[in-house]
Amino acid sequence: MQPKAAEPHVQDVPRESRDYSSRLQGAISGSIVSIGDVFKDYRDGTKAVRFPKDLLKVLEQKLQDIAMGRDPAYSDQLIRRTMAVFYGQVKDENFRRQMKENRKIEEMILMFATNATNVLKKEPTLAGDGWKVELNNHIAQFIKLLRECLRSVSHVSTDLTARLDVYTAKLAPSLATPQTHSDSGYESSSTRDSIVSPKGISTSASDMPLVLTTAKLFKITVEEAQHEVDELAKFCNEKAALTDLKTCLKNLNAGLPFPGRREDFDSEAAWQYWRTLETSHLSQLMVVMVQFNPELAKSTPADALPPTNGRPATMYSSSNRSSYYERPTTSRHESISSRHGYKPSISSALASSNPEGASAEVEGDDDVPVGHHFTFIPPNPRRYYKRLLEYCITADLEAMLSPAVGDDDEVSLGILSTPHIELINECALRWRIGQSYRAACFLDIVKTFYERNEVPLECIPEALQTIAKVVHEIELEKWAIQDVDYLASIYAGLFNIFLSCLYHAMDTLPNLKPSELAPYMQIIETVRDSGLLERFDVDISARFTDIQEQIRSVAGRWYDEKKRDLNSTPGVNVALPHLLMTDEIEKSAKLLDKRFPEPMLGRLDIVSLYIEVVVPLFLQDLDSDGKRLFDNSRNGPTPDVPIQDIFALYRRTKTLMGMYKAFCTKGDAEFDLGGFFEPYVSQWLVDTDSKTTQWVQAAIAADKFQAEGPEGHSSSIIDLFDSLRSPISFLDDLEWTDELQEAKFYTSLSKTISKAVEHYCRSVEELFMTEMFPRPTDYLQPQKSSAWLEKAKQLANTTEKKLEPFTFQPESCVKLNNIEAARRLLDNMYAQMQADKKAEILAQAPPPVPEKGAVERLPRFLFTVKIVIAEGLVPLESSPSSRLDTFVTLSDEQGIRLAKTRTIYESLAPRWEETFDISVDKPLWLMVSIRDRALVGKHDTVGRAYICLDPRRYGDFLTHDLWLDLDSQGRVLLRISMEGEKDDLQFYFGRAFRSLKRAESDMVRVFIDKISPFIRQNVSRAVLKTLVKSGSLSIDYNKAIGNVTALYRSALGANNSEVQIPLPSSEKPRVRPEELTDVEIEQAITPVFDFFDNNLPTLNTHLSDTTKEMVMTRAWKEILNVIEGLLIPPLSDASSDMKPLTDKEVDIVFKWLKFLRDYFYAGGEGPVPLETLQNQKYRDVLSIRLYYDWHTDALMEECVRMMQQSLRASPSVKKRAKSVYSQRNLGTIKDRKREKQQEKEVSNGETILRILRMR
Repeated sequence: MQPKAAEPHVQDVPRESRDYSSRLQGAISGSIVSIGDVFKDYRDGTKAVRFPKDLLKVLEQKLQDIAMGRDPAYSDQLIRRTMAVFYGQVKDENFRRQMKENRKIEEMILMFATNATNVLKKEPTLAGDGWKVELNNHIAQFIKLLRECLRSVSHVSTDLTARLDVYTAKLAPSLATPQTHSDSGYESSSTRDSIVSPKGISTSASDMPLVLTTAKLFKITVEEAQHEVDELAKFCNEKAALTDLKTCLKNLNAGLPFPGRREDFDSEAAWQYWRTLETSHLSQLMVVMVQFNPELAKSTPADALPPTNGRPATMYSSSNRSSYYERPTTSRHESISSRHGYKPSISSALASSNPEGASAEVEGDDDVPVGHHFTFIPPNPRRYYKRLLEYCITADLEAMLSPAVGDDDEVSLGILSTPHIELINECALRWRIGQSYRAACFLDIVKTFYERNEVPLECIPEALQTIAKVVHEIELEKWAIQDVDYLASIYAGLFNIFLSCLYHAMDTLPNLKPSELAPYMQIIETVRDSGLLERFDVDISARFTDIQEQIRSVAGRWYDEKKRDLNSTPGVNVALPHLLMTDEIEKSAKLLDKRFPEPMLGRLDIVSLYIEVVVPLFLQDLDSDGKRLFDNSRNGPTPDVPIQDIFALYRRTKTLMGMYKAFCTKGDAEFDLGGFFEPYVSQWLVDTDSKTTQWVQAAIAADKFQAEGPEGHSSSIIDLFDSLRSPISFLDDLEWTDELQEAKFYTSLSKTISKAVEHYCRSVEELFMTEMFPRPTDYLQPQKSSAWLEKAKQLANTTEKKLEPFTFQPESCVKLNNIEAARRLLDNMYAQMQADKKAEILAQAPPPVPEKGAVERLPRFLFTVKIVIAEGLVPLESSPSSRLDTFVTLSDEQGIRLAKTRTIYESLAPRWEETFDISVDKPLWLMVSIRDRALVGKHDTVGRAYICLDPRRYGDFLTHDLWLDLDSQGRVLLRISMEGEKDDLQFYFGRAFRSLKRAESDMVRVFIDKISPFIRQNVSRAVLKTLVKSGSLSIDYNKAIGNVTALYRSALGANNSEVQIPLPSSEKPRVRPEELTDVEIEQAITPVFDFFDNNLPTLNTHLSDTTKEMVMTRAWKEILNVIEGLLIPPLSDASSDMKPLTDKEVDIVFKWLKFLRDYFYAGGEGPVPLETLQNQKYRDVLSIRLYYDWHTDALMEECVRMMQQSLRASPSVKKRAKSVYSQRNLGTIKDRKREKQQEKEVSNGETILRILRMR
């Protein structure tokens, strides 16, 4: 509401649109001390002071506390009422919005005056104009409240606090109360009630608080102080104080040393800033004094001046100096400390009503002296101020530590008590001590006390905070030169002191905590960031170097102590102390890195310095202990140092070296990690190699050879490769640093893998052969007494042996699946080991330097010996129709068997097609023995031959076909090639793949050996002749039709995919006899279909898709060979008694071929795709019909033409034999197979030659 005295037209204006200052006319016109005079500057347009944004929030909380009676300082009911009404105004959003926009303190005070006027006019206890007197009191109380609120807000302008102090003095001087001050005594130089006092003030020392404080400080009695006051009262009065201010102002304008001049500042801007501020302060002080005592304006300056010799000699000692800013001669210290900081403000100026007028008045007053002629200001104010501050701090510290102070007594929480703060503030105001010097002086004194251990460390940051606040208010560039130099010298001392503290704090490494260094670091960083150290010659680098050396020294001592503790523990495991030491080092380093992630002060990297020392010490100890470690790791079946600890030590050492490399980029820890641990890895590889036989045997022993999973393999191959992958993973986990050494390790391991794979292949093949060639029960363990009887039975049985169809076992299929699975697993292992990359590293490495005195290692060669076929063998029995069951053995010069083939039954021209690898380093003689297998007794020798495997003879690395004549009769064909045996990773993998491929081929061949005799017996010329001769085999047509529908057999009928080759036009058309039906022709080979029908379910169920296709493809190849053998004889230089078939017989043979092809294809559902069935061999067989009836001369001419064409197309250089390297993984194997197919020559010359053998 608006007061009654307000102008009536104000009521017509909307409340939201009014300016709040226009609502105050009634309050301004009615108060005893005119508010208009108080805010004259504001009303006349002088720049107002803006209050901080946070003030409204703090003021709102304070008003709420007062209104609710929670603040005892404002317990008066009338005060609470006016404050509560204004609290409601503060809550108003329009008011808050306008206050936040302009932030003018005067508008806020005027708004409070409006609300207070409304409340006080209605108060019945204030009769007449009594409310006007109370209004001034309430406004003064509100201004006091604002001053209290500003202490809780940061970045308060000193102009604002000074303005509020002026308003307080003008409104109610008697209400001005002492302010709370900081420990340093530094506060804004506000006008205090002790500066001027009304007339008639008491001259008793008991009524003067500052006099009592001074007396107590200097330990004199009140009576002595009273005497001193009486003596000084003659000179020290209000006029003398005013004259001192005028003299300061006149000296300032005259450029005299005191209170300051241009030479004291670095720049003109700094000088003008200080000069303007000081002039304003002095002028405002003078105006306030005159306002409180108008009589001062009537007296002349001369009346206030004391006689020239009237100053008491005990007051100050004279001092001559060239400048007011001359540095005191007190000694400089290297340390500082403070417990609490003080809260400075940027200016001690009061808001002056007319400072420029006051300055002009002083300039026009010629009676004001110029120079250092003062009543209240000593000759060297700074020195006196510093000494006074030292006295005050000393006295307060003594009081705090006095035994007379009880635990429950109230004491000052700051380093300075409130009376002493009042005293030094008053002296600083009178002596014109600048803010910058006061803050630096307080820091200097606290530093000195900290050096004497009289104040705690916590005081230093507070004192530095005081400096920071002053620098925030007055930039360092605006300080006087002497003040900056003074502060720089203090900072230099602080820097040295706390670097020394930092130096000694390092003694607790590596258990040092950031909290232990935080106080020092805060101070050092503050000093460093100030940029003042450059002004004071401080060798920062040298001090940091000292601390770095201290860190290194402490780290070394810690390592030595830890090593003694670990080595003192009893035990035979000499690796254990080293392992524990690595744990301690890594744990400490990680802890330090976590606590100190960044270098302290940008230079002290504690973690790097710690690692720089302890890691090389550890490596030295480890290197010196190398021989003892190795000996103790090989001193028995259960060595004192387990190999696991050695490799754990390797990993830990590698980790430490990695940390050293990361943190100490310029360091060089001379330690050959690979060379130190290489013997252990090599020995571990030897031990691993010795375990391969055990792994293979254990895997096979635990295997029941039952299919596991869709791929059809059993557990043994998985168990074996899991065992082989374990050392690979182990080497991978080592993360060996030397790539060349690592490649050598993997090469050695690949040799072990190849050895294990070869052993597995041999073991599985032996089990497979036992299943495929079971010994009859009668002959398992024949008695010696009955052996001759069994032999006699065999000789007496001269009838033709009837073949029984063989039934394949699921276990045999699983074994073949295992070999196929091993190839895939080995290929994955090849990729896992990155074998190609390792081989490239070895290839690029320089050849090793031979050791002095070492025996030169002879090169080794790998011979591949393929036993192909034998011819012209003579049966041992007298019967010319008897056959041999032959196998071949290879033995060395000592008679040790090196290789053995499978047995080929019932043949005088057996074809084994088996390959063996024999490693030699010098020429080796082999004995090739062909033996006839006997069920009882020893196997008979059919014949022997000898050959020398001489590396010099086979140095062309080509394949050599050698026919060896037997010592009896007949001959055997060997296909021999040689390649260099290398200690190479790819070579060992190639041998492993070759072993698997040969095992797979041998096992598939055994499958075919079980199928082939039955096919040859039932698809033969004898069956053909019988069919043609009888015209019918008295077949059961219902049975024949049923057999045709067997598994994988397609429907009967013509097939468009059948290859048709027309007869030459020169041939006469055949006169076909009475044809047999297709059913009759098919019925002739029904036993073959029945055989496949019985065995295909087993093969289809237990063979994997890959192996099933492989077996059936080989079976189809065997069928093609049988069909081809019916039509034409094999190639040979011997004469043939085989006769050509008739046209009818040829037609029957090709129909058999068609029926068998359809059976295997089974309309696309069979085990072999059509593309494979109609391969080149199939087309070659079909081409026989083309040439079968040609004239002999025409056949010879065509044969010559084709041979000439083949010779022209053949390469001029013979290719090398297939090497181990070409079989090192599945990729290279497939590539070679693809090349072989592309290079395969298509020619009918061989077919024609075989036809000519029948002419």
